[in-house]
Amino acid sequence: MGPREDTALASQPNSSVRAVRDEGGAVVVELGGDIDLHRSAELQQELIELTERATDRMVLDLSEVPYMDSSGVASLVKLLAHVRRKKCELKLCSLTDRVRSMFEITRLDSVFGIFDSVDEALA
Repeated sequence: MGPREDTALASQPNSSVRAVRDEGGAVVVELGGDIDLHRSAELQQELIELTERATDRMVLDLSEVPYMDSSGVASLVKLLAHVRRKKCELKLCSLTDRVRSMFEITRLDSVFGIFDSVDEALA
């Protein structure tokens, strides 16, 4: 059986979650749009709810996120703490240069598993 796509979340207006699919114990979440003060708290809640589906790891595809401010990064740090308590992994992939630089400036690139593609994050 192939990956299962969940479009219910993706259909919510103003949601940063564009698509969700299960891939053999991993939940792959495609995010899009700017993740800033206006969207980060809601995104954090959506992602924490999605961790219930992840048995092994959660992969966040950030290829369609052109901008993330410190509140977005803080939301991902809180998510990381949540998944670690569940004994689950959180991996980030396909970061745009602007978003990647935010993780490098804050030195969180050494805290998060950051990969070039979804396939690399799943391997």
